[in-house]
Amino acid sequence: MYKKVTVKTIQKFKDENKKFSVLTAYDYSTAKYIDEAGIDVILIGDSLSMVALGYDTTHSIGIEEMRIFTGAVARGVQRALIVTDMPFLSYHTDVPSAVKNCGEMIKLGANAVKIEGFSDYILDVIRRLVETGIPVMGHLGFTPQFLNTLGGYKIQGKTKEAADEILKQAKKLEKAGVFSIVLEMVPQESAKYITENLTVPTISCGAGKYCDAQVLVSDDVFGKYSDFKPKFARKYGDMRNLIFECAKQYNDDVKSGKFPSDEEVF
Repeated sequence: MYKKVTVKTIQKFKDENKKFSVLTAYDYSTAKYIDEAGIDVILIGDSLSMVALGYDTTHSIGIEEMRIFTGAVARGVQRALIVTDMPFLSYHTDVPSAVKNCGEMIKLGANAVKIEGFSDYILDVIRRLVETGIPVMGHLGFTPQFLNTLGGYKIQGKTKEAADEILKQAKKLEKAGVFSIVLEMVPQESAKYITENLTVPTISCGAGKYCDAQVLVSDDVFGKYSDFKPKFARKYGDMRNLIFECAKQYNDDVKSGKFPSDEEVF
């Protein structure tokens, strides 16, 4: 019998100084398997834009795609906390539409949503979502949806002043009601400093080992996505070659007449 992970569970991990795991998933089967493996939080990341749909950035997908992937993942999960990464322009125009879009993800089975960046407007969105009953995960440091204004894939928080600014933003997100904050591409020392000065858990995405949790893209972990490997990602498998070899063997068997066998026909 499983015990469902909730935002309260995540906070308890932080309070008891226990690390927790976060991994992305985009389909029913993958979500089912990593849930059974004990992953605590499953993120339907907008990284699916690249690894699942072949686009160059996260900007290319919208709320329609996230509806499909959120529903698929939710149907495969029993234990893990499910978080939908809200895509570009799904919460940026006005608070009512942001609440509506985020609420749709909850209706589809997500337990929380992730909102990137920091501004007075984003703080308003977070407060309204929390008031509505929608838990929010924040995201600071390098924020992919702001790629063009950041000037590329650049490490954030490299100086004491920059780390202080991220901490200042994080404290405001915390006050607005987020239950956790992703720190992406932040130097380990800066992330440690920020983590130690927050009440809510931090989740490292290339921000070192001192955060309360780690998140990686599942396609990087499984060795399925081969176009690019982030410095901070660790490859635990080689699904690319597994898929290639299985497909090649099947192709050979079909063309040589080895498939189907007598046992595989009616």
